[in-house]
Amino acid sequence: MSLSRDEVTQVALLARLRLEPEELETFTGQLNQIVEFVAQLQELDTHDIVPLAHGVEVRNVFREDLRGPSLPREAALANAPKRNSESFLVPAVLE
Repeated sequence: MSLSRDEVTQVALLARLRLEPEELETFTGQLNQIVEFVAQLQELDTHDIVPLAHGVEVRNVFREDLRGPSLPREAALANAPKRNSESFLVPAVLE
């Protein structure tokens, strides 16, 4: 299966791409190479292959979430541009 110039034009239109004629020729050739490669992949026997979500093992690399001592209020508010005795002061978002 290969893509015609009109089909590539339609794909470009759907992707909202404005292509010059020489770009259209280039992309038509490149997309046809991709389609041919996918066709080659479809010829492989994958009956005994287990499907994967990722090509490499993915595991959680985050540390365990442990409760620890909290930052003292004065230290947390120390560099605030505007504050009161308990919290940060920010401009009102809704009027």
